[in-house]
Amino acid sequence: MIPKPVRTLTASPALPPALMRLRELAYNLRWAWDEDALDLFRRLGTDHWSASGHNPVLLLGILPQQELIDASNDESFLAHLKRVSADHDAYMAQTSTWYQKNGGENTDVVAYFSAEFGVTECLPIFAGGLGALAGDHLKSASDMGIPLVGVGLLYQQGYFRQHLNEAGWQQETYQPNDFANLPLVLEYDTHGAPLTVSVGFPGRQVHARIWRVQVGRVPLYLLDTNFAANPRDEDRDLTDYLYGGGDELRIRQEVMLGIGGYRALHALNIRPGIYHINEGHSAFLALERIRIYMQSKGLSFDEARLAATAGIVFTTHTPVEAGHDRFVPRLMDTYLTGFAERELHLSRRDFLGLGRHDANNDNEKFGMTKLALQMCAVCNGVAKLHGEVSRKMWQNLWPNVPEHEIPIGHVTNGVHVSSWLSSDMKQLFDRYLGPRWRTEPGDRSIWSRIDQVPRAALWRTHVLRRERLIDLARKRVQLQLHRVGAPQADQHAAAAVLDPQALTIGFARRFATYKRATLLLSDLDRLARIVGSEDHPVQIIFSGKAHPRDQPGKELIQRIVTIARQHPFRGRIVFLEDYDMAITRAMVQGADVWLNTPRRPREASGTSGMKAAVNGCLNVSVLDGWWDEAYDPDLGWAIGTREVISDQAYQDAVEADNLYDVLEHDIVPLFYRRTSDGLPREWIQRMHGSIAEYASRFNSHRMVEEYYTGAYRLVASHCNDLITEDMSNVQALAAWSGKVASKWGSVRIRTEGCGTKSMLQVGETFCVRASVDLGGLEPDDVDVELYFGEVTAAEEIVHPQVIPLEMTGRDGGTYAFGTDTVTCPRSGLFGYTVRVVPKRKGVPWMRGWAVWPSAE
Repeated sequence: MIPKPVRTLTASPALPPALMRLRELAYNLRWAWDEDALDLFRRLGTDHWSASGHNPVLLLGILPQQELIDASNDESFLAHLKRVSADHDAYMAQTSTWYQKNGGENTDVVAYFSAEFGVTECLPIFAGGLGALAGDHLKSASDMGIPLVGVGLLYQQGYFRQHLNEAGWQQETYQPNDFANLPLVLEYDTHGAPLTVSVGFPGRQVHARIWRVQVGRVPLYLLDTNFAANPRDEDRDLTDYLYGGGDELRIRQEVMLGIGGYRALHALNIRPGIYHINEGHSAFLALERIRIYMQSKGLSFDEARLAATAGIVFTTHTPVEAGHDRFVPRLMDTYLTGFAERELHLSRRDFLGLGRHDANNDNEKFGMTKLALQMCAVCNGVAKLHGEVSRKMWQNLWPNVPEHEIPIGHVTNGVHVSSWLSSDMKQLFDRYLGPRWRTEPGDRSIWSRIDQVPRAALWRTHVLRRERLIDLARKRVQLQLHRVGAPQADQHAAAAVLDPQALTIGFARRFATYKRATLLLSDLDRLARIVGSEDHPVQIIFSGKAHPRDQPGKELIQRIVTIARQHPFRGRIVFLEDYDMAITRAMVQGADVWLNTPRRPREASGTSGMKAAVNGCLNVSVLDGWWDEAYDPDLGWAIGTREVISDQAYQDAVEADNLYDVLEHDIVPLFYRRTSDGLPREWIQRMHGSIAEYASRFNSHRMVEEYYTGAYRLVASHCNDLITEDMSNVQALAAWSGKVASKWGSVRIRTEGCGTKSMLQVGETFCVRASVDLGGLEPDDVDVELYFGEVTAAEEIVHPQVIPLEMTGRDGGTYAFGTDTVTCPRSGLFGYTVRVVPKRKGVPWMRGWAVWPSAE
């Protein structure tokens, strides 16, 4: 038996008075991107820093008392502490942030909901790119002074730790997070008790505590259910694992994240004006938002839905069908149908219809992305191509809307430059670019000065980072071999794997089959010639995790490990287990080439390539995700073309062959082409260009600015116009939309000729007339539009102009519309049609409504 405590006590480090500021600094994660603060904690002992897992809170707890006393008497350390503290205070009190300069009149708080946040490796509540992106979003919002709060779950065991057995097969273990030694604090109520919220589950209430992580100026609130108020193990275990368990655990987590997270903000007396749903996991918050409006304002569901959705922004990240959460009706009935019937006054059919394409199909699962799409005012993908893919993927939600008009835009992801740039490169940029690259990374004029960085200095800095990457890789491989009991000879040999001077290719990401991690291993004979060259050696470092239930992904890892053990690849190919943020940083900062091989168009964005680019690492990638819009043949390399071949095996073979060609004929010769001073000057020129172009375009400050100007500010303005104290505008809009909905099926259009010739000269005008039976609606309820453009061989209108038609007459309930000023802008085949759309744009579920003429 393991005894349980009757009382718990929390012990904190006994810091000398001179070091008390260290505690405050440790509990604000700004140190994660402030090099001076990181150096301050490292000064307390690099071994202790490593042992703490780069966690300053734990570091202060494990340091021997005498070492703390010694530091408190070290004038140099105290001066460093004073400098870091002054900089921290100035940062937190800054009154001239980007937000204050560009939008400070708008005081609406943005609540950013995400299932994972990757702020730093010592807080392991993230799995990969989605979490790292969320962490970078918070950091940039903090730097820019945007009033934003994060909301997520605090996982007791987080994502799994990865170990490979002697056969190279991925093993998963989970290590509990010790909340008492993490940079987070519990929130308390006015009576000094931990602040909690509860959510109704079958036959009971499940309670969650609220923890706060301070990310610079931005608070991140995390919910945790593992405490005594929840007597059931299944409820305490709800926040155990990130993406662990089956669909039932997943829906319970998403109910707690969405509904519980919304309630947590209210319990904290935070009233956001805008809710940003980062992927569909938290979409249930829209239901709670609707419930609150119905309860507090006496609104109907339709009225409350208009008010609720007006303030919601949704970002979809997944271009792969299987990646979208869907729940069978049984789970929805267990956890939410009763809530919908009781609180939202919705029938089961109508409620499940919010997440289905066919509300009457009880075999269809409830889709979280569909719910989010129907409950948001603004939606976007995370790259230009991903926006196009998303519009095609979800076109069936808007069947009467041309694909390019489907209301899913894009905000291309970016990375927080200060978080991912090496300390050596930061010093170089500080010296030659000045300090503004940190605070204004989107200013292209700053990065245009990159040519002022001497080529020799840039190359020396990069070579140093490569050497450090090789050193880390050797230590990791030795540890891996030691753990599985490999022969001593193999462990000793691992100390010499890889060559610090060789061309080093990095590949690190989640191991899903569509990412094709083994594309470079398709032709081992050809690869052997590339990596085995005595004069121009090439080496490859792989890292990444497969989802615990993804057997094909695990097989890819095993294949890489197996090949890496074979001659001639031994020592030239390595796989680093337990991929995390520390490995990511080392690889993007030290690799020469960043390899990305997804099967187009299944990569949403691919931010690892951006992290590499700001460090001067050159990209070679399939034209997918961010690289599709970023590729410049003078700055990097493309694998294949934008053509998608239906035969995937054939496409793999073609692109593998192209990758080998690019390596053999372009990348390897360019890297080893040295001038008399030993510098690869053409390579360095590409590094200069890559840093200047991609650091300015693909940083998270630019991304957050786009969200603010194109979504947050837009949504806030709409909410201010729509939502009044008496809700009269909401009720009027709901009444109007109900009227339109009741009569929409009766609207009919008939186009009429007016002597238009079938042959026109460029610039010659022609007229269009349409007769519209509005079915009982008024002209002020609709817009009648000419849809005019080029006609393809498939008789489809492309590159259209949308031209409003004016009402020219009336005959009872039928109205005449027309224009006399249409012209063909150039020669070719053109065509037109006419459509009727609802006039008011503030009703999300009517965005796809359009009436087109029947075939004549």
